[in-house]
Amino acid sequence: MSDTRTVPREAAKPLIEFRDVHKYYGDYHALRGITATIREGEFFSLLGPSGCGKTTLLRTIAGFEDISSGVVLIDGKDMAHVPANVRPTNMVFQSYAIFPHLTVAENVGFGLRRDPRSRAEKAQAVADALKMVGLEGYGNRAAHALSGGQRQRVALARALILKPKVLLLDEPLSALDRKMREQMQVELIKLQRQVGITFVLVTHDQEEALVMSDRIAVMFEGQIAQLDEPETLYARPNSRRVANFIGVMNFLPARVLAETAAGVEIEAPGLGRVEIPMTNVSRVDAGDSGPSVGFRPEAVSIGTPEVTGTQTRVTEGVIDEVVYYGDMTYYDVRLDGSDAFGQEVRPVRIAMRNVFGRDVLGVGTRTKVTWSPGSLVLFR
Repeated sequence: MSDTRTVPREAAKPLIEFRDVHKYYGDYHALRGITATIREGEFFSLLGPSGCGKTTLLRTIAGFEDISSGVVLIDGKDMAHVPANVRPTNMVFQSYAIFPHLTVAENVGFGLRRDPRSRAEKAQAVADALKMVGLEGYGNRAAHALSGGQRQRVALARALILKPKVLLLDEPLSALDRKMREQMQVELIKLQRQVGITFVLVTHDQEEALVMSDRIAVMFEGQIAQLDEPETLYARPNSRRVANFIGVMNFLPARVLAETAAGVEIEAPGLGRVEIPMTNVSRVDAGDSGPSVGFRPEAVSIGTPEVTGTQTRVTEGVIDEVVYYGDMTYYDVRLDGSDAFGQEVRPVRIAMRNVFGRDVLGVGTRTKVTWSPGSLVLFR
């Protein structure tokens, strides 16, 4: 099995390019100046809430939607006036669109009806595609007798048998239960590495996008708010809105005291004075009340660690709430000094893994909270 991700991501050539793409439905401005590049061989996700334009953008790649202005290129070729059936793409729909009256093999081979290959060659192609998605030996099974996960695999095999340059995935896992969805996420990653083609996924599930993607475009209201690798999106979101959408983040009001060569010195209730590295400074959005500092629940710890770095800070607080999830416990902690700005701020959420020997603390327990300035993001 070849792993396309051993090739440096930045070295891969552009395969899909959007240049100032706009799409109107009457007066409704669905896509607003999209400019972005999707690289050859990468797993790329379009992530955002319902109505943000992600599915519309996916359909412009497929040719199911015409754009109002701008350019969409695939492999350097302008897709204007190129019909969907001759584009080097194929799509797996949310509903899978499996034909219930056909067998699994007939569904997978449906797109080969006009292929000039012999019947034996087509049968071999179907068998190879089924093996690729883990359905070897299922060819004679009635399609209506399949589970949800099996139908999803059939849809994948049917799309991949035509060997497209781009596989488009329109929320293909949304109908599956959580355990099957998590299993299929891993299998899709392995499949993409195996076939080596570009996958473009539309999803509203932040965790799904983080798990599966080489890069993610976060969309709001027809625009791309941030396009980055998952680690960058999560650790250094470029706006408070992106930070709010990707996972969970604590926010505390902040006062900017000074700027230095290394970063920005701020004061925040419960944290005191701290210098934020310039790499961790992001913008506020329209409507934000002012500067704030954010940090992820797992970036702070309950108690004092055995080994601390030179930048480790320790403050104290009282546990307001405890939520136990088996592998994790989430604590809401009211930090000392949380009313430093003249108003009480909400407790911060802290995530702790339940390793052997670590007790789960109760509500009302006074505890130390350990954190590092490098884990903070300033939005101003």
